[in-house]
Amino acid sequence: MLAELVFSTSDLAQVRFAVSPMWEVGPSLRLLRSGCTHPVHRPWIEQVRPRLAAAGLDRGGLAELVPPAGYVPDFLNPAPASPAPALAQELARILATPAAQVRRDLDRLGDEQGGLGPRSRALYAEPRTRLARVVEEIESYWQLALAPYWARVRGVLDADVFHRARKFAEQGPACLFNDLHPSVSWADDALRLDRRQRDLSRETAGTGLVLIPSAFTGPVPFTRVTPPEPPQLAYPARGVGSLWEPRPATTRTDALAAVLGRSRTRLLAELETPASTTDLARRTGLSRAGVSQYLTALRDAGLVSAHRAGRSVLYARTATAESLLAP
Repeated sequence: MLAELVFSTSDLAQVRFAVSPMWEVGPSLRLLRSGCTHPVHRPWIEQVRPRLAAAGLDRGGLAELVPPAGYVPDFLNPAPASPAPALAQELARILATPAAQVRRDLDRLGDEQGGLGPRSRALYAEPRTRLARVVEEIESYWQLALAPYWARVRGVLDADVFHRARKFAEQGPACLFNDLHPSVSWADDALRLDRRQRDLSRETAGTGLVLIPSAFTGPVPFTRVTPPEPPQLAYPARGVGSLWEPRPATTRTDALAAVLGRSRTRLLAELETPASTTDLARRTGLSRAGVSQYLTALRDAGLVSAHRAGRSVLYARTATAESLLAP
């Protein structure tokens, strides 16, 4: 089916980009629950899928709201109010969703999936109280599956926005839209989506457009249309293919070691993938107590972040540390 969204001058003036944590939650959970081995995300899946199962998040309320295919309730993806909202901001928007919208979205989900699961039915009956439980589960999933990797994912998304925003400024909307995805094209002041399942018109879509690069959305872009919010188009970000590839060895470790010490620098280098204190002690030969002490110092310096994953705590490099280690 071909859907067409016509743009006025005002609509073009309201085209903007945003990086959205919630647009990574649904697609990434769907990928983890699929049971497949993804050619790009395999390293991440192999690390996260066992944690997901151990925490029971692959069969909870959030899993009911994100089915293996098809529609995901619109209230899970509120239009980003800023270029890069924090997860807490998006969760606050979800908590504030009117009960009528929650039930309307669940009606559609039930129609497309042949019924609702027990937790979704409970949410339908008590949207106000049950939304808080959904948000708690999203927070748990984020800490387990995405927060330890967010610095790396965010780097890819920011690079995509920079590239496309520059293209838009230098070559105009036609060049921007025609380069988003093979199923997206621009002609005669209209954006055309040739794989959207539902009709789309400016009268029913709201004004402007929010473009959201995603590391996990794909291979087909997703759209969300809930007026009066602007329509959203989440598309596969450039550079995702190299997201999990090992980074080349940096030549800066000796210089960093002179400042941080060799043990702390070694731990930063080992955090190419998030790891627990036990993992790091086994890899480096350092004592667990020593690793814990060094990680505390690195965390205080803003170079390491900590994330609860079941009974373990995973440590990950921050964006600052990534830039220090970049070749």
